Amino acid sequence: MTEDIKAVSAQVDSGVVEHVENESNLKIVTKINQRNAEIYQEALQRYPDDAAIDEESEKRLKRKLDKRILPLLGVCYFFYYVDKTTLSYAAIFGIQSDLHLKASEYSWLSSIFYFGWLFWSIPSNLIMQRCPPAWYLSFNITMWGVLLMCQEAAGSFASLTVLRILSGAFEAIADPAFMLITSMYYTREEQPSRISAWYAWNGIGVAGGGLIGYGIGQVKGQLESWRYEFIVVGALCTFWGIVLFLLLPNSPTTFWGFNKQERLLMIARMRRNQTGVEQQVINWSQIKEAYFDYKTWLFVLFGFVGAVPNGGISNFSTLVIKGLGFNTLHTALLGIPQGIFIVFWIGLGALVNKYMPPNSRTTVSALFMLPTIAGGLGFLFAPADAYVGRLICFYLTGSYQASFVISLSLATSNTGGQSKKMIVAGMIWFGSCVGNIVGPFFYKADQAPSYHLGIGSLLVANVAEFILFFVLRYAFKWENRRKEKIRAALRETGVITDSADGLNATAFQDLTDKENPNFVYVY
Repeated sequence: MTEDIKAVSAQVDSGVVEHVENESNLKIVTKINQRNAEIYQEALQRYPDDAAIDEESEKRLKRKLDKRILPLLGVCYFFYYVDKTTLSYAAIFGIQSDLHLKASEYSWLSSIFYFGWLFWSIPSNLIMQRCPPAWYLSFNITMWGVLLMCQEAAGSFASLTVLRILSGAFEAIADPAFMLITSMYYTREEQPSRISAWYAWNGIGVAGGGLIGYGIGQVKGQLESWRYEFIVVGALCTFWGIVLFLLLPNSPTTFWGFNKQERLLMIARMRRNQTGVEQQVINWSQIKEAYFDYKTWLFVLFGFVGAVPNGGISNFSTLVIKGLGFNTLHTALLGIPQGIFIVFWIGLGALVNKYMPPNSRTTVSALFMLPTIAGGLGFLFAPADAYVGRLICFYLTGSYQASFVISLSLATSNTGGQSKKMIVAGMIWFGSCVGNIVGPFFYKADQAPSYHLGIGSLLVANVAEFILFFVLRYAFKWENRRKEKIRAALRETGVITDSADGLNATAFQDLTDKENPNFVYVY
């Protein structure tokens, strides 16, 4: 069935034919193109359709998955964010004066990290496809920590530059790996809330960075305070890398702590996604499709405009707050409510999305851009002596995090085929890298403490992201109309692709979203 359906899809997409005739040789044949295919076949035999899945058993399984996966990813994301903000806290504890860094050199240290990420993002994603994903992720996290501890010994701009480039390369896999693992164990309906659950630790990382920063501010040791931050955070990252190696699953077929029936159910319910689960063979035709798919480039643009504000805020937030008149230790403490606001926005976004009608993700994402835009305007135009008001406006700018998180689920839910998923995930963060490289340069030292250009760049990027959500919404609705045309053409031949047999036939063939006639985009 696979090659015939690919041919029919291509014909209908290209407009060569309006309908398909004389294709009675099309057959519904279930073909498994996943690692450990015999277990997937057994899962489909045990649960031939969704009606065969007991609702209570599935709820118990989801709770168990949540307990086993989300805390591991969440704590990792906490360290992931704290790791990236160590330079920001090092700035308020004197790294610039101790290493005699110029203002432009500090901006370059903020950006240079993402050059390593930019260079290694796609190769690292393809390596992950060939490897057990949890072990590959844990190796990279361990290396984050080692390199972060090495930054403690840096004595110059040049040495810090090399270490931060290498750190960026090892961190390139983090977000794509988290997205991949989420898509392996959760249905498309469940993915927004689960991505929100681990991404919310980003905010806890912001708050935790404040606590760590405050604690380091009290240290009176032989080293400068900022060096202790690199040592402590680096050691914690290394430790958590080892924890992930021991506890994070590589595959639904080998997830320890689950009995065989739970594993079969774990696999069978992924049929609804129609995106595949695991395939270690790189498919170069899928890679080509990914780069020629216009939706990939919309996701790249989304990654870019979503990261321009983050690139500045993650590295300059402490300097912005300190510039409002607060001392060093109070600046570290005021990072705590900033993190709490981020957790609040992400949690609220997930909750609103859960209770909205189906296909409301882009609408909810656009809605949560509005407080960010309002906060940016308030910070930009409020009187210079309105310190508390401007601080509140600065906290409001965190609402874009909810939009970004929900939108990540658009990528995990709307991309099929393992190699294509690797490329699309990598390209999102490729765009994000460019945004993070550009972002810090809008924060000019001579504009402190207001940073008008930096806050202005935040506003422009936010408005662009707001518009992009509606572009994505229209694109996915248009693609669904094309898919229905393909299914109608197949129905004329007597082939009902969206029957139970048809869904089983396409679920685990490692088809891309474009190739799979049963694929329905969510928006």
